[in-house]
Amino acid sequence: MTTLATMDAPPDATSGSVVRAACPHDCPDTCALLVTVRDGVAVSVRGDPSHPTTHGALCTKVSRYTERTYHPDRVLQPMRRIGPKGSGKFASVSWDDALADIATRLQAIAARDPQAILPYSYGGTLGFVQGESMAARFFHKLGASLLDRTICATAGEAGLKAVIGGKLGMDVEQFENSQLILIWGSNSITSNLHFWTYAQRAKRNGAKLVCIDPWRNDTADKCHEHIQLRPGTDAALAYALMHELIVNDWLDHGYIASYTVGFEPLRRRALEWPPERAAEVCGVPVAQIRQLARDYGTLSPAAIRMNYGLQRVRGGANAVRAIACLPALVGAWRHDAGGLLLSSSNHFAANGAALERPDLLAGRKPRTINMVTIGDDLLREGDSDFGPKIAAVVVYNSNPLAVAPEGDKVRQGFSRDDLFTVVLEHFQTDTADIADYLLPATTQLEHVDVHKAYGHRYWMANNAAIAPLGDAKPNTEIFRLLAARMGFTEPCFAETDEQIAAQAIAPDARNGGIDWEQLKSSGWAKLPGAAAPFAQGGFPTPSGQCEFWSQREQNAGRDPLPEVLLPYECAETTPELAARYPLTMISPPARNFLNSSFVNVDSLRRLEAEPLLLLHPDDAAVRGIADGAMVRAFNDRGATLSRARLSTRTRPGQVVALGIWWRKLNPGGTNINQLTHQRLTDLGAGPCFYDCLIEVAAH
Repeated sequence: MTTLATMDAPPDATSGSVVRAACPHDCPDTCALLVTVRDGVAVSVRGDPSHPTTHGALCTKVSRYTERTYHPDRVLQPMRRIGPKGSGKFASVSWDDALADIATRLQAIAARDPQAILPYSYGGTLGFVQGESMAARFFHKLGASLLDRTICATAGEAGLKAVIGGKLGMDVEQFENSQLILIWGSNSITSNLHFWTYAQRAKRNGAKLVCIDPWRNDTADKCHEHIQLRPGTDAALAYALMHELIVNDWLDHGYIASYTVGFEPLRRRALEWPPERAAEVCGVPVAQIRQLARDYGTLSPAAIRMNYGLQRVRGGANAVRAIACLPALVGAWRHDAGGLLLSSSNHFAANGAALERPDLLAGRKPRTINMVTIGDDLLREGDSDFGPKIAAVVVYNSNPLAVAPEGDKVRQGFSRDDLFTVVLEHFQTDTADIADYLLPATTQLEHVDVHKAYGHRYWMANNAAIAPLGDAKPNTEIFRLLAARMGFTEPCFAETDEQIAAQAIAPDARNGGIDWEQLKSSGWAKLPGAAAPFAQGGFPTPSGQCEFWSQREQNAGRDPLPEVLLPYECAETTPELAARYPLTMISPPARNFLNSSFVNVDSLRRLEAEPLLLLHPDDAAVRGIADGAMVRAFNDRGATLSRARLSTRTRPGQVVALGIWWRKLNPGGTNINQLTHQRLTDLGAGPCFYDCLIEVAAH
């Protein structure tokens, strides 16, 4: 491969120079990009064919990245609100005027109590530089409230940590050598495209592919079998598989004896879950469960690709715990192509302390606010338990009015006249509409960043391909300038993006000597280490073993074994609610959107056409709903409008709402998060987006 950050085009080419970059979006694939630049303009973005996991292919979304960067609606000047809050009416101001006023107002709030200021950010970029580096330093120095960034993956992380010690697992490149692949809680074609390439190779080599998911998505269509279980019942299915592995002795006794803790109590609990019991809970045929167990117990190497859909319910962390027990029972971890993968994040060693500088808190211990409960928290008055009323929110890399649950409360909270809101954005999103100041941020093509991945094992570099458009500035520069206005003089506030990028990769053996200078030239570099991390045990748990039974969980007053916890909202746990709202709703991502990113890209929105609600024909018939009708989905938390699509891809009694649309691009000015609730998962304090009862009626 070439080792230049900017590669010269062949002598006879007229396409311009090519810059090595990386996709910043919240996806496991973290693709290596080649950006072609001509006369200072990015003319194309394509996948790097030399990068093993990208292999030259990009999703539909990122292949249109130039359309997003040069979109006519880009915010390219600082804007100050001139109309009523929420009107979306702004006037351009200079950077000097905007920064001066923002600093003055934040200083006045901080003088009363800096905890009244809250940062709100997540995965608009997953980069270490433009994510939580200069921003974290700014808020730590200020003493602002801390944000618990839980909206995506914390339940799954907690589940993995309890059993195998962290977000670790198989090398995704090894899936092509598996003989059985369980794709559990993932529509890989939509949300993990490059893993799907390896799965397809395995399929061509004779492997069996099984999709376990509540709806028959594109991935399920292309697998040999689809296990269409009810949402939130994954732990019950996992226990039924364990039951069959035990009673049929499809176990690796040597691996269990040498590298696990707690097999006997796990065995006793698993024997309480015969396939007949699980079939009733999960809503799948007994024969399907038995065959799945036989396949998992007899086909080797067997691999599991989990994704985060299955953990967005009340018992999501315990579901991940239960599934994470399976590979050790059959000794799948012995093989390069066996085991499981949910996230590879902890294979990397990032230097969080150097990036975020928690020492700037200087001994202060600000409160922590969970980003999932932002709707409730913005509406709370200050008290001794909560602390001061939230008086200011600075939003970057997120669009909470679209993505946070119980959207009506989120809207009400951000609409408070006494709340000062600053939003760093590319576009005038739902959240930007309600800001007091809207500040223009750069896109990935316009700034420097460094990335790890959560679906493979490559460090990735993003070199700036073009100069910032208009008056846009990187997040880092915006917080750097704000820090100067606030009088922060620590040297860390003067560090450049290149210096920050160099700090991101920790001097840790896990990184194998990879550093920023090497990375920005090569574009990417793979971590060292064996493909099978736990072939001989060595789990990063307190015992060093795979912990079926967890002392840590028992010490915390919780069940030391994985539990089966049904959803907060379902017929079994809330029968009266289910009588009023009998339909279970899940809201997986639309294929051409990524959370709320890309929704305003014209070509992608045309592909999605409009918000859709998949409704089983049986449910539609009893409600008098025809295919293509506009419908109102509602519960006690609110209502939203969508176009009904009658489909057997969903189960009777279950609807699938494809999201996440911006509220203002959705009929009626709401979106599906009007209906979701703010209750938290069993472990990890994550969201329960797929734990929701609704009713649907013709509009």
